[in-house]
Amino acid sequence: QVQLVESGGGLVQAGGSLRLSCAASGRTFSSYTMGWFRQAPGKEREFVAAIIGSGINTYYADSVKGRFTISKDNAKNTVHLQMNSLKPEDTAVYYCAKAGAYCSAYGCSRTAMYDYWGQGTQVTVSS
Repeated sequence: QVQLVESGGGLVQAGGSLRLSCAASGRTFSSYTMGWFRQAPGKEREFVAAIIGSGINTYYADSVKGRFTISKDNAKNTVHLQMNSLKPEDTAVYYCAKAGAYCSAYGCSRTAMYDYWGQGTQVTVSS
């Protein structure tokens, strides 16, 4: 059983920054592939970013590429999402998730790839 707890959400003006964190339980966190997803009201949950176990490989949705950065601290069992140049369309509940198996590129963007999810943290970007 893996528990994921997100933090760091809040209200920010357009152009601002936020850093989300996700603390994970589990003794083999360094091997986990972790992802961030988001869900806006009335919309489906969508992929934001993923990072493979060691942290060398990362993947991003086109909508956040160049603005968001995912990172992983294996010593602290934590994954972060640094969000810069935020836009009102980034407003959503953000979830971190652990992949159930190895994935890459497109595979990591599929919600079905992930077997554990956090409770979510709200990010609101005002215009």
